[in-house]
Amino acid sequence: MTDSPHSLVVAGWLRVGPADRDAYVAACRPVVELARRTDGCLAFALTADSVDPGLVIVHERWRDEVALLAFRALPDDEEVELPDVLDADVRRYHVQEEGPT
Repeated sequence: MTDSPHSLVVAGWLRVGPADRDAYVAACRPVVELARRTDGCLAFALTADSVDPGLVIVHERWRDEVALLAFRALPDDEEVELPDVLDADVRRYHVQEEGPT
């Protein structure tokens, strides 16, 4: 078990049109790369669901809330036109205890 009382997981999904999903994931690549270089980012992925053609899976893991907020405050280097998000459910989970499965 790891002592990490402030770790944070952001997880959920985004729904886009099935024809737009792969373009959405590809357009988000610079954000994923930036997040992974950011201090306090332990994991960051926006991926295509393996079954549902209109679903994008969101998974982020941060050392703490401070690291997440610092990343979110970074300026956008480039304006990327993304396909419309039709629905979403992405939530923060504050982890009090963690360990291997």
